Amino acid sequence: MNTSQAKQVLEAALLCASAPLPLSDMRTLFDGAVGADTLRRLLDELAHDWADRGVELVALASGWRFQSRPELRPYLDRLHPEKPPRYSRAAMETLAIVAYRQPVTRGDIEDIRGVGVSAQIVKQLEDRGWIEPIGYREAPGRPALYATTRQFLDDLGLASLDQLPPIDGDVERGEQAVALLEGLARPDEAQATLPLDDAEAETGRVPPSPTVATDAHA
Repeated sequence: MNTSQAKQVLEAALLCASAPLPLSDMRTLFDGAVGADTLRRLLDELAHDWADRGVELVALASGWRFQSRPELRPYLDRLHPEKPPRYSRAAMETLAIVAYRQPVTRGDIEDIRGVGVSAQIVKQLEDRGWIEPIGYREAPGRPALYATTRQFLDDLGLASLDQLPPIDGDVERGEQAVALLEGLARPDEAQATLPLDDAEAETGRVPPSPTVATDAHA
């Protein structure tokens, strides 16, 4: 198979995929005959080929996908005029604190916000797939530690936490962090995720501190 044919196979798979495609799945397309370095070169070439079109090829936490360009969103929204659910200010503040200060406990979030955080807000963010418990702090009651997920990164259009927009000042003041995450209240429902290739992708969370005892699955 020559390079042109390999690009066609890869392009077709990405266009037909219902979720971001990790490199491990792309290797399966070629029965292992195409290495990771070659795949990345082909992906770079495909991204260049589509540079002037209405969709773009992007790398996310869960893999690669084609998606519409942000500047075309106002036009595409006319096909689906219904509004997705909006999230409360308290929920967005909680999400911002987890994103920028993870891993954190519910008590940490309450200390930063200066008010209580209801279990319903935490569950709402968990159900949406944006945060998850990754372990427990060695403290009285062993409170759960929360971090963001790959779904969070995918919905924000990022490949890793390093790409989160920087904020001016402390996250405690929160206004800018919340504003940067407001776009998550209108996720592209056509964009789903697949599990990452653990050996080649970002984890989507910062490692727990040395004082943290994590579960075996975290």
